[in-house]
Amino acid sequence: MSFSKGINASAATKTRLRTKDSYCPYSGMCTNCLDGCPGYCEIGKSAVRGKELLYPSPFGKITSASEKDYPVDYSHFNIMGTAIGAHGIEADSDKAIFPAVDLTTTIGSTDGKKLNLDLPIVVAAMGSTDVAANNWDHLAAGCAISGVGIAIGENVCGMDPNLVLENGRVKHSPNLEKRVKDFQKWSTDKGFIAVQANVEDTRLGVQEYALEKLGVEAVEIKWGQGAKDIGGEVKLNSLERALELYARGYIVLPNPTDPTVQMAFKNKEFDEFERHSRIGMVSEEGFMSRVEELRNAGAKYIFLKTGAYRPADLARAVKYASEAKIDLLTVDGAGGGTGMSPWRMMNEWGIPTVYIQSLLVQYLDKLASKGRHIPNIAIAGGFTLEDHLFKGLALGAPYTNIIGMARSPLTAAMVGKNIGESVKAGKIPAEYKTNGEKSLEQIFIAATEVKNMLGDEFDKLPVGAIGVYTYYQRLAQGLRQFMCGARKFNIQSLARTDLVALTKEAAEISGIAYIMDCDQKEVDDILS
Repeated sequence: MSFSKGINASAATKTRLRTKDSYCPYSGMCTNCLDGCPGYCEIGKSAVRGKELLYPSPFGKITSASEKDYPVDYSHFNIMGTAIGAHGIEADSDKAIFPAVDLTTTIGSTDGKKLNLDLPIVVAAMGSTDVAANNWDHLAAGCAISGVGIAIGENVCGMDPNLVLENGRVKHSPNLEKRVKDFQKWSTDKGFIAVQANVEDTRLGVQEYALEKLGVEAVEIKWGQGAKDIGGEVKLNSLERALELYARGYIVLPNPTDPTVQMAFKNKEFDEFERHSRIGMVSEEGFMSRVEELRNAGAKYIFLKTGAYRPADLARAVKYASEAKIDLLTVDGAGGGTGMSPWRMMNEWGIPTVYIQSLLVQYLDKLASKGRHIPNIAIAGGFTLEDHLFKGLALGAPYTNIIGMARSPLTAAMVGKNIGESVKAGKIPAEYKTNGEKSLEQIFIAATEVKNMLGDEFDKLPVGAIGVYTYYQRLAQGLRQFMCGARKFNIQSLARTDLVALTKEAAEISGIAYIMDCDQKEVDDILS
């Protein structure tokens, strides 16, 4: 059995097999490889275009995520409803209705201040990739009016063409300033904007600049993400940009200072450079020191985001987050999305989300049993719909109170932007003509709600924000319905017993009761 799909061909890399339905399951190659084939598959195209095939394409216009079919995922669990009682509300049929489910949550601070969220969602970092930059104003505004959190990802300052440095540190970054303001100007005092930093960002003093000059209160230290275990990368289509970023300390391939490389680029022997970030070197002393530096620089809230590394690294993240008393630890499982990561890496490295969340609960239980500080916890890695949110919150209970999302809110922003701009231009897509042919309010079901919220400012709102808000409201109502059926009327009341495992393997991995064993003691008591 192969858990990987089409391992020598994928829509992500625009490759396919010549013998579509006949291939070797272990290698992914066509059963018969024909001399004379132009090379449709990854091997064939790699013989011509080489390292370009490492990455999904077209870069800058897409996001991607693993297509590997992991042995256990969230679909291997079902949500348990019940016919009795209610938690978080009076057990009264006139009061315990699904619109009454409270989806608000908070991220705690060591000084007692709280970040309040209307929904238990954070967009877990949008960095310097084109697809994030091109849709940021729509996404940020949508998160702001929805009262959720969003983090500005790595390398935004370093990629800023108009970056001003002073003694090697950021003095002014128009791109980062715009990203922060795109959220702040639509903020409802719920949710938050955070600024993430990797190795290069830390060297440039990005977070200190954001704290001191841009009014940012929350910062995030980045160890990694679920899509890859190396630093971030983007592609550059000009020699000037390649030289600029090389001078700023990034790894740029091929070396743009090499005269032979410059000549090859001018001769159009290749048409893009790659910019790569460095990997971090984590130590407890270094982490504690950095947290102290950020607090001294004015950070009111400090987060840590870690990726799908080996279990010992997850244990380090849990311990260091506890010892430093940070405010939010985000754990991102393998299989999650990205704007650009090596395609095979996205599929074949790291601990998938269900597995890493199950380990996370075990490690947090150990700390809790010793009376140690437990930060707020976010889990990320492939969450898109309301059942995913319920399962992520319940599987991680009582610790997980935030779900990290990225690709799906960005999709809502992109679709909202494209449909909204078409509506404004009087060109209603055929898919939506049955809903109306005149206004945003007819096409977007939540547009009137947003308009009532914003008043005269509505026309200034980036139109994709309506798509983000509308998507989140769908998630909110769906989640409320699931929670009402489970008789849980706030996030804090969710429990691991609200789930059952459909297979014994899922039960063994997660510690969730196998469906045929669920409620056994209570059943025996009822029937005795």
